[in-house]
Amino acid sequence: MNPNLPDWLTDTEVFGVSMINLLLALAVSLVVYVALSMALRLVLSRLKRISDRTTNRADDVIVEILGGTNGWLIALVALLVGVGMLDLPDRWASRVSQLWFVALALQVALWANRAVTMVLRRHAARQAGAGVQATSAAATLISWGVRTLLWTIVLLAMLSNLGVNITAFIASLGVGGIAVALAVQNVLGDLFASVAIAVDKPFEVGDFIVFGAVAGTVELVGVKTTRIRSLGGEQIVMSNTELLKQTVSNYKRLRERRIVFGFRVTYATTPEQAEQVTAVVRRIVEQSDKLRFDRAHLKGFGENALEYEVVYIVLAPDFNVYMDEQQRINLALMRELAGLGVTFAVPTRSLFVNRSDDDVPDAKPHLV
Repeated sequence: MNPNLPDWLTDTEVFGVSMINLLLALAVSLVVYVALSMALRLVLSRLKRISDRTTNRADDVIVEILGGTNGWLIALVALLVGVGMLDLPDRWASRVSQLWFVALALQVALWANRAVTMVLRRHAARQAGAGVQATSAAATLISWGVRTLLWTIVLLAMLSNLGVNITAFIASLGVGGIAVALAVQNVLGDLFASVAIAVDKPFEVGDFIVFGAVAGTVELVGVKTTRIRSLGGEQIVMSNTELLKQTVSNYKRLRERRIVFGFRVTYATTPEQAEQVTAVVRRIVEQSDKLRFDRAHLKGFGENALEYEVVYIVLAPDFNVYMDEQQRINLALMRELAGLGVTFAVPTRSLFVNRSDDDVPDAKPHLV
């Protein structure tokens, strides 16, 4: 061993700190890094075992958040612990304290970002369990807004800790934000419309809606547009702002269908037969447990027929159920009216032709 080595370690200085102190600080940093890494691994392992044995979600949340601890930040903390053992000038001591704040702020931001990711993932899993295949606009907007706000606050806090005057920076951000808002006001209009859809929920992904001439199932509610799969199979992309201007019928939330239909019989029908018709209609409707009878009336006297109006309630929202029941009613009504001797009316008109020829004593009506 070189006998001059201890003197070299003692006499050699780097930035005013002896080499032996630097090596000591490095050794302490290494020990702290290993200790922190092992402690974190041990805590995560024990919490994981506890969470596997319990149904408490708090354990899972803690495990997942702590799993987002960054190894490089652990190394930085260990290095700062070692540097803290050195006798540094005041100028360097203030820089070390600033680095402590930066390291802690970044790690807290990473934990918060991990928590946001976890919440959104569970929200998407609940939607998938409910049969919804696409991410909702609420989840997209919340994710974007929370992450932006989080990292903006962290960035401004770090700049302020480093001695940067952020007052002017915030003011410039405000002016720039106004300019950007004026430039993209149409996009922002769709963005706020998307927020309105997410909060008010006039419809959600998977709902069958009708507006104007469009009918289809909502596939995605995005930040700017909503995409709808029409009955014809094509995808319809609609601006959120324009969509909210429409009157939207949401059939996914339909619980019952109120059906009104009418039919006409000829004037050859006697009053007794006309009275029996309403009883026949009621009996036909009440034969099905999927329907609830409301009313059946002889509505009035039409131009060439007696007009009936029937109202009943379909107890299921499925359109096919309604059509099957309406078909059953129509066929049964045809058989029952035929049994009563009542015939359906068809549009007819009597045409009288008046001729001036003397050979024709009178005019005869012709049915058209």
